Amino acid sequence: MTAFRLAAPLLLCFGAAAHAAPVTIEVRGADGRPLAGAVVSVESARGGAAAVRGPYAIEQRDIAFDPHVLIVPVGATVSFPNRDRVRHHVYSFSKPKKFDLKLYGREERRTVTFDTPGLVALGCNIHDAMSGFVFVAATPFAAQADAAGRARFEGVPAGAATIRIWHPTIRSGGNSLAQSVTVLAAGFATTVSIKR
Repeated sequence: MTAFRLAAPLLLCFGAAAHAAPVTIEVRGADGRPLAGAVVSVESARGGAAAVRGPYAIEQRDIAFDPHVLIVPVGATVSFPNRDRVRHHVYSFSKPKKFDLKLYGREERRTVTFDTPGLVALGCNIHDAMSGFVFVAATPFAAQADAAGRARFEGVPAGAATIRIWHPTIRSGGNSLAQSVTVLAAGFATTVSIKR
């Protein structure tokens, strides 16, 4: 069973004048090492929706999805260009977005609009080893952790929020965990330890 533990959260408050705060979250795996590439999101009722800017793309290159994980806001259209010399058949059976892009060849592209938040797992009907993910975020505060396992966000509204962590190695439903926190006006910093 995987548990989610916030280690020594640092809550700072120097006055109520500021209504938005910096948030830093460090994610560590069960072995204590940084969990680079984990998707970290901070959801706040006052945070608003993420802006759709784009362009967003996941290429098929060297019989792999590149990038392996793409974070997009709700409503984003993602292009799937084929850069390989072979044809691909990209699909997903995930609840937030089911789709089926029939066989297409080199330098052709297909697009999909992701209109529901959640994780969308990708596959190729021709190449079983190909896997990838589109993380569709309903919050503007979503990013992948860097090599040190850190994700930093500016302008998070002070108040109640939920931290969500997703990574394919997390042994929990949907490979994700969630924890309620309070972001104070001067900021929030914590280390999230994934425990088995």
